[in-house]
Amino acid sequence: MRPCFGIHTLLIVTVTLNPVTAAAQSEKGATGEDAYPPLWDLAPENLLGFLVKDNKIVINAWNYQERLGVYKNLLNSSAKYFTTFGSQNFGNILWGLPLQHGWQFRTGRLTDPSSVTSCGHEGGDLLCISVRSWWSCMNYYLAVIPFLGAVEAGLFGQLQYEIEILPPEERRADFCYSVADCRSRHKAVSPATFSSFKLDDALRLMWRAHIASIAYALPKFQDSLKYLSDPEANFGEDWANAVDFIAATHFSTDFLTTNNFQAFLPQRMLVEGDVLPSISDFSPQQNRVLLSMRTLHKTNASFVGADDLTFFSSFHRIFKNTDTTLCFTS
Repeated sequence: MRPCFGIHTLLIVTVTLNPVTAAAQSEKGATGEDAYPPLWDLAPENLLGFLVKDNKIVINAWNYQERLGVYKNLLNSSAKYFTTFGSQNFGNILWGLPLQHGWQFRTGRLTDPSSVTSCGHEGGDLLCISVRSWWSCMNYYLAVIPFLGAVEAGLFGQLQYEIEILPPEERRADFCYSVADCRSRHKAVSPATFSSFKLDDALRLMWRAHIASIAYALPKFQDSLKYLSDPEANFGEDWANAVDFIAATHFSTDFLTTNNFQAFLPQRMLVEGDVLPSISDFSPQQNRVLLSMRTLHKTNASFVGADDLTFFSSFHRIFKNTDTTLCFTS
């Protein structure tokens, strides 16, 4: 049997996710209040918006609003590099990070999936990010690592206070909390300098760091998948795998493009009984994208040992042709 699917269905990157297409979208419709992460206006806009105690800026990365504030500070401090790519900092490629974080919060993916605690649940602390959540642990390395790298690179200027990242109540040894700490765990945080700024170079570096973060965190938090339903656990792994291919296209994670992309992601946790591509409360496009990610993940597993550069380059070329139908031999 030869399962076939259109590459245009696979990630929709070549149509709705293309930066040119996104720029042509109505900015008014794409930048409404719902387009921002939940509680965006309440997140700290500068580092002194966090708790300052004992000559330290204290950040609780296990509170949704404070982790969102980390992203907001990164966006605000890097805005000067993106002035030519759109108004109101909408062209900043770091928008993908808080928007993804907001999607995870909105869809319940940051709550305690084991239900042992009330973290993130109704009746508990709704802003709590659970260390038992696979999504929240994976996201930690896409929040704290870039932030610490930016601090070390001087993006926030000369700070009068040290930065202290609070640890979670559980699994403290699985995370790093300072530049020195992260370096000691073989997770390099290297400052970058730009003599001239090119968007494609920035995208390449950002996606390279994104892939490295996932590669580091994926085996570390494999055991957290046990708290999820089988469909949700499969989707998490499919998503982590798909990032490699999205990265190969240098997909732009600006405000408009990321919002267009996230319309195709599931707007709730997957549960037992959800069968692709027939989840009744998902749109046809959401069903197709999830099925395509599943198929891509299975196919990628069969290429273990293949030359990565050749493999990714092949997919990159295919992604550019939306009329191409790709068939895999099962």
